[in-house]
Amino acid sequence: MLLTIIIFIIILSILVFAHEFGHFWTARKFGVKVEEFGFGLPPRIFGIRKFNQDQIEKMAEKETVTTETTEEQITDSAIIIKEKITDRIQEVDKVVSKNKWEMVWGSKEAEPWSPTIYSLNWIPVGGFVKIRGESGEYRDRQDSFANKAIWKKLIILAAGVTMNVILCAVLLMIGFGLGLPAVVGEQTKGQIISQAKIQIVEVLAESPAQAAGIKAGDTILSADDNKFTGIEALRDYLNNKIGQKIKFNLKRGKNEIIKEVEVKKYGDNIGIGVGLAETAIVRYPWYLAIWQGIKMTYVWLIMIVVGFATIIRNLFVGAPVGVEVAGPVGIAALTGQMARMGFIYVLQFTALLSLNLAIINILPFPALDGGRILFLIIEKIRRKAVKQQLENLIHNLGFMLLMVLIIFITYRDVVKYGAKILGAMKGLVGL
Repeated sequence: MLLTIIIFIIILSILVFAHEFGHFWTARKFGVKVEEFGFGLPPRIFGIRKFNQDQIEKMAEKETVTTETTEEQITDSAIIIKEKITDRIQEVDKVVSKNKWEMVWGSKEAEPWSPTIYSLNWIPVGGFVKIRGESGEYRDRQDSFANKAIWKKLIILAAGVTMNVILCAVLLMIGFGLGLPAVVGEQTKGQIISQAKIQIVEVLAESPAQAAGIKAGDTILSADDNKFTGIEALRDYLNNKIGQKIKFNLKRGKNEIIKEVEVKKYGDNIGIGVGLAETAIVRYPWYLAIWQGIKMTYVWLIMIVVGFATIIRNLFVGAPVGVEVAGPVGIAALTGQMARMGFIYVLQFTALLSLNLAIINILPFPALDGGRILFLIIEKIRRKAVKQQLENLIHNLGFMLLMVLIIFITYRDVVKYGAKILGAMKGLVGL
């Protein structure tokens, strides 16, 4: 349980930090003042800021000594000799700009002239960036977000989403270099396949498999102690076992389990009510892994967009949504499952979450990046900005609705996973 929480916090922090870094980097590039860039969420523990100070630094020194002698006749027999010695030292200096770092303790508000504060905050989840003028203030200042052209604002707002897409691609590139679990199809050039297996990807409702406790993700090791290398061979075996119980040896996570399931006929199909896929660990050389990571990101992007569009359409027409929506608790539970399966599954899961975060954030809903972009598009069409007070009100209402939705989804997750969470917590404290 503790390990799951730690991994979940790390994953969430990486996703949010990458998103906020996109806003930070593009804002700086367009000359917008970033007042604070924080790791974790406020309140602040401490921060550091960098001042540039001009100092005079000596480059070279030259010393010149000259003498000058004069004589003065006092009397016929006395002469005063005067000797003047001049020692001249010349220095060649240059002005050097040096950095000076200063600590900022606690939640002290930064002065208007303060350089960017890089902070560490008490809530160890993700990060945030505070951009000058992001809520419409300081319109008369050149370093304010509100002062910039619409196209620059659009890029800054979209940069967080873009970073999450890039993060997904990079993680998949690394994954394909190390080896990722994937459905095996027609083998492509350079593909290296290992650990091939038959995996259950779907369990039909009210099927013998569901009644027996088989779950999606289980791997079939054998049926009646017979090992099968392909799906067709397993189906041929089941076709001759209608009405009989088959002993399946399954692998779930790191554990092996045995389930007895009756084979039935479903229309023209015979089986136990599961969807099967041949999966394996697929790896590529590094130069092909880069392309595969980009390609898989594009494929996932299309699939997720189509999935979201289907959900929204079904909501409007009153059709069943057909998918389960998970909140923080549900994602944490899934993280635990991935962690038990191994690092490469966590890597793939993180990439998928990053892409989902990108798509959710670009939706034209108030308080999200997509909602702010929508207001910029309206401003461009009207040639006049929406009143800032009205826009802020709409974003605040949107944020409140999002919080209500998150609380509702979290409640459902707690109802669904509460027993497991409680059991894990009791195990931690030794009850």
